[in-house]
Amino acid sequence: MENITFNLAQLHQYGTAFYEFLGLRKRFFVDQLGWSIPHDDNVEMDQYDNPKAYYSLVLRDGVVIGGTRAMATTAQWGSHTYMLRDAVAGKLIGIPPHILPNAEVTTNIWEITRTVISDDVNTQADRSECLALMLDGAVDVAREQGATELMSLSPVAMVRTLRKLGYETQRIGEPYRNAEDGRLYACMNMPAKRRNIGPAPAPVTPKPTHAMDQHAVHSPSVI
Repeated sequence: MENITFNLAQLHQYGTAFYEFLGLRKRFFVDQLGWSIPHDDNVEMDQYDNPKAYYSLVLRDGVVIGGTRAMATTAQWGSHTYMLRDAVAGKLIGIPPHILPNAEVTTNIWEITRTVISDDVNTQADRSECLALMLDGAVDVAREQGATELMSLSPVAMVRTLRKLGYETQRIGEPYRNAEDGRLYACMNMPAKRRNIGPAPAPVTPKPTHAMDQHAVHSPSVI
């Protein structure tokens, strides 16, 4: 497995990786969980997939098997900010405004969203490695921009999972049950630090790792 990170200005370096990530999101969040979010037959893409977003993906044998999206809490694109701040402002259907005590706006805090791992990653060891690789990549990107903390709205069980992997994660705010998938979610945060497993590996110089595709990537046409 290997990790790649990029924003929209850099995604051309990785061929179809970004589009594959959108497809992976569609299969999980729409097809499996039944979320009512913008999508077409192939991909899921929302208002937070904009030039303020960064992505940390995991590839295995050149295929995207997991990924997550990262964005500063100072982000603003049109009428949208970051997901949790918009939820607190009552702009999002399905996420209660009281989910977070205070939607902060600071360069120190980044938000993680749309974390997903492919069903093709079918052992606990591989899923743990995939999750850790994508989070370490997100940590690196956020730290480069001055972040000291990451936050996310995730299944409640994720706190325990991340602690086992070596991340100093804690829950903030009260959980709520999602009406579409029936699962409990809560806000959580952790320091913008790689997992606590010893010295961090040397950073890898970005390079094309994915087969290039000449087809244009368009926004979904069906909502």
